[in-house]
Amino acid sequence: MSYENILVEVAGGLGKVTVDRPEVLNALNHQTLSELAAAFDALRDDGSVRCVLVTGAGDKAFVAGADINELARMRAMSARELARFGQGVFARLEGMGKPTVAMINGFALGGGLELALACTLRTASESARMGLPEVGLGIIPGYGGTQRLARVAGPGVAREWVLTGEMFGAAEAHRVGVVNRVFPAAELLEGTMKLIRTLMSRAPIALRLGMDAITRGMNVSQQEGEIMETDMFGLASTTEDMREGMAAFLEKRKPEFRGK
Repeated sequence: MSYENILVEVAGGLGKVTVDRPEVLNALNHQTLSELAAAFDALRDDGSVRCVLVTGAGDKAFVAGADINELARMRAMSARELARFGQGVFARLEGMGKPTVAMINGFALGGGLELALACTLRTASESARMGLPEVGLGIIPGYGGTQRLARVAGPGVAREWVLTGEMFGAAEAHRVGVVNRVFPAAELLEGTMKLIRTLMSRAPIALRLGMDAITRGMNVSQQEGEIMETDMFGLASTTEDMREGMAAFLEKRKPEFRGK
């Protein structure tokens, strides 16, 4: 598929998705969301892809939010449909079954932060600014932001960020757990790639099971979660990757995981 608003690259096991609308700070309009949905599906189904990096073009913004020109025309039913559509797109990203990393290189506001929150992990430059400013427009986050932020950083942080609509720096985002790692702007790409190389060196099935256990376990009791963890532990122990990992440890060498 050809894209107009995003760039998609696949090389060396890494899929990279760049929102490419720097003239509007990479704002998400309906077309861009549609292209992201197609890209996420393609990367999910590409067996050569071990990890996915999501970022924005330029040095000013990751994604500065949804396209206000489209939002201003919303009415109740169209707004609900847009929210469901956006939630569906980001659910594709969250449920890809492969580690995904948002590299926040500038503003990540509204839908942009919601996009980042749908990723497995987030890195940011020291100068990045992020937040959910929707209440200042008379609306609330609609692409899963109220739910994911509460799960990522806790309900107290979610209430502060959603209800004040304020922007926060990368250091504060890191302090409260919204961002996993922060780097000077000049070191953001290399720092992010180091993290990605670590993820790509691990057993793919174990990564998928670990992510699934965490996500699904948040919606059940700890006892139920531990039963689920037991099942997934058993499943991981049937894989060729498990035998390779154990053998490599005993033989004092690096494992060569094949995702089987």
